[in-house]
Amino acid sequence: MSPASGRFPYGLIATDLDGTLLRGDGSVSRRTCDALAAATAAGAAHVIVTGRPVSRTLHIFEALGYEGLAVCGQGAQLYHAGERRLLTSVTLDRQLAALALEKIQAEVGPLAVAAPRDGVDGAFLVGPGYRTSATLPATRIAGRAELLAEPIGKVFIQHPTLGDDALAEAARAAAGGLVGVVMAGEDTVELLPPGLTKATGLSLAARRLGLTAADTIAFGDMPNDVPMFSWAAYGVAMAAAHDELKAVADEVTAANDEDGIALVLERLSPVS
Repeated sequence: MSPASGRFPYGLIATDLDGTLLRGDGSVSRRTCDALAAATAAGAAHVIVTGRPVSRTLHIFEALGYEGLAVCGQGAQLYHAGERRLLTSVTLDRQLAALALEKIQAEVGPLAVAAPRDGVDGAFLVGPGYRTSATLPATRIAGRAELLAEPIGKVFIQHPTLGDDALAEAARAAAGGLVGVVMAGEDTVELLPPGLTKATGLSLAARRLGLTAADTIAFGDMPNDVPMFSWAAYGVAMAAAHDELKAVADEVTAANDEDGIALVLERLSPVS
């Protein structure tokens, strides 16, 4: 779309967080904030779409002063940041999760696992050997029984030697008929409820806003953003994006540390 006088050419701007909206230090640049503010002032709605569950995103919403709709947990949760209210939440069937883990381990050997408990304040459970960020709280557990004792949004898996892409491929081959499998970043391979993607949650958010896929421009950097790009009218990959996402993107912009989102939004801004 070309800039048109008065209004931003897309009604909905969907942005991933890590590696996309957020810089390497976890902040959002002033230029990107200004570009988003200009676009929303010109009629667009901004929706954050992240693989993080709500419980591990609240501090980001607070730091950004974000009050809009947010799609969290790879589409499992729709959250209203301004109202601090969870609107929808989908959980992973724990029997399917247990069976999927058995099938994957039968092929690749022992896995380290983690999972977020359901809910706005759900704990992040971390099993033995699982590597996680030291900056966010985690609850260490002894084994799988505790991991699957209460409703969870998804399961994270890690392998001692397999890389992320190889682990995702192996998990998909072994258990893809039971769960969704996605690679969402470094050390982040996830088992999801079947059929769940970022596009699932984004379509719900768009519907609440009275918008559609045709109204949407999306920004992302990882394979978990592929369904969102397939759904949206226009997909923009960051410079350091995974090759799988670049292959389906309509455009590749600058890196997240180089105001990649702002560059696109400024170009599309309406002429006054």
